[in-house]
Amino acid sequence: MESKKASHELLNLLNRAIARELQVSIQYMFQHSIAAGHNSSTTGKKLSSKLYKFMASHSSVWLPGSSLKKIAIIEMKHAEAITERIVQLGGEPTTKPDTVAIGKTPREMLENDREQERDAIQLYRQIIEVADKERDDATKKLFQHILSDEEKHHQLFTDLLDADQRN
Repeated sequence: MESKKASHELLNLLNRAIARELQVSIQYMFQHSIAAGHNSSTTGKKLSSKLYKFMASHSSVWLPGSSLKKIAIIEMKHAEAITERIVQLGGEPTTKPDTVAIGKTPREMLENDREQERDAIQLYRQIIEVADKERDDATKKLFQHILSDEEKHHQLFTDLLDADQRN
């Protein structure tokens, strides 16, 4: 375990990253469940009236349920890795996610998801810069890896939105 102390600035940025990772983990898993629930309603499985009304307002023609579940799991792993890093640096990790925003339509969901990934890319580039300035190679490498994942997620949401616009 590393005994290095991080700056207040870096620890705050890392806690912002955890709050974001927790938020999107929840958000994407809920969106996955909406898509899965809608798909099961079209296969004849009976849904409660309240749940059906919610999902009926979400056309899932192109909502990528299984992709969202996979991304949610990746985001949870990011939160875990960042939490471990904060503890290694002598900080206290947050347990509070940022505000979860599900969306009312598939397009609204994916636009919001893409925006979340865009914000993460900005934040993680900032963390890499601060970690580099503080000569914290472990944090820098961690966030270079996470940044790569976030850029792929952003591209996926962009591609899905572009495909929907063409249809």
